[in-house]
Amino acid sequence: MNDLTADYADAGFGRAIEWGERPAVIAIDMVRAYFQPGAELYMGSGDCLDSAARIIAAAREAGVPVLHTRVAYGPGGRDGGLFFRKVGALRHFVDGAPGGLGEIMPEVAPRADELVIVKQYASAFFGTSLSATLASGRIDTLVITGVSTSGCVRATAVDAIQHGYLPVVARQAVGDRAAGPHEANLFDIAAKYGEVWDEDLVIARLKGAPS
Repeated sequence: MNDLTADYADAGFGRAIEWGERPAVIAIDMVRAYFQPGAELYMGSGDCLDSAARIIAAAREAGVPVLHTRVAYGPGGRDGGLFFRKVGALRHFVDGAPGGLGEIMPEVAPRADELVIVKQYASAFFGTSLSATLASGRIDTLVITGVSTSGCVRATAVDAIQHGYLPVVARQAVGDRAAGPHEANLFDIAAKYGEVWDEDLVIARLKGAPS
């Protein structure tokens, strides 16, 4: 990995982008489907949930906005298009599906004053009001937590930089089904699309952020 990192750096990848003046934190799809043992989408660990909870707590204490996303589909998943057909487990997010797997976990449950964005696709930006909401709040840095690293986290990070927001992915606060896709996508995000920081550094910067 060190040789690969050096090779990418020599090619001009991975240049650091400075933390901005007005951050926000987003918790992506931290719902029961990924953390409930036996569920089809269960990832096998709740470590990223615990990390995200600590980051969200620090953001709230510092007065930094916190946003959440969850996935929900109408009857038959028709508003999910080909994505819904491609990933069969998305049927658990159809409105009224049994099991409550689309419910946000209590560890990171949104407060009454926090926005929950409902989406149908991987990116939290696609087909939602997220970019307009961030712009109206003059946000310039988006701290990303949630699942999965290779799916909705990566898609959101790519769209964030394309919309003019610095994505900072909190390493311990994102997760995936397997270490391979998780690490590969963190590497790729850090090389091309944003920053990947450890939880303690993210929390330190949040605590120093203006409210």
